[in-house]
Amino acid sequence: MNQNYKFTIAYDGTRYSGWQSQGNTDATIQGKLETVLSRMTGSSVEVTGAGRTDAGVHAKEMTANAVLDTDLSTAQIRKYMNQYLPADISILEVHEASPRFHSRYMAVGKTYEYTCYAGPAKPVFDRNYVYILDRNPDIRSMQKAAAYLTGQHNFKSFCGNPRFKKSTVRTVDSIQIVQKGPYIIFTYHGDGFLQNMVRILTGTLLEVGFGMRQPENMNDVLDAASRKAAGFMAPACGLCLVKVDYQ
Repeated sequence: MNQNYKFTIAYDGTRYSGWQSQGNTDATIQGKLETVLSRMTGSSVEVTGAGRTDAGVHAKEMTANAVLDTDLSTAQIRKYMNQYLPADISILEVHEASPRFHSRYMAVGKTYEYTCYAGPAKPVFDRNYVYILDRNPDIRSMQKAAAYLTGQHNFKSFCGNPRFKKSTVRTVDSIQIVQKGPYIIFTYHGDGFLQNMVRILTGTLLEVGFGMRQPENMNDVLDAASRKAAGFMAPACGLCLVKVDYQ
């Protein structure tokens, strides 16, 4: 009997071309999941994710769903998947879901973290998960700039896809920037994020922190509705999807 299942997934995106399958199943997270589930059920399986993380981006709790024809319990499904998935992808939870549950369309919010490192020594064991800075940015200036970016705005200037045709209006509930020793952590929560949006937000805020922009300039960047008005796009390695919210 066909049953819709909800999956909570953690992955290290370092060696993958992002979430979305692009023909080469070995190169994406979605492709790896579909290969294992298709082998388990003996028929083709399509996995839908809550979002499409870029190449090199990580996730602590990505949510996905798929319809499976299997007699296995949720515990057995998780065990099977973790046995055959590579070591950098882990299935944290498997639950039966309603037939109408859709991991992307029913998501109401997402939390992302972007981590920078500004210490004097090389972060040997964290090098795949942080953006290494050559100096410390001004945290207070970045926090002031972040205040201008919270709320509902047209974030077209922070969209990395110039051919994006849908609405670029999003609500960013909060942007928190804290420093813990040599680590600088940007935490973003909102109802949704455009392609590359968090990475461009981070790069723009870092330009403020390095004195290349003033915090008040954020209004001009938003009003410009042009990618050229915003700052650089921070590398993918520092970005991690932390959680997806559902009602």
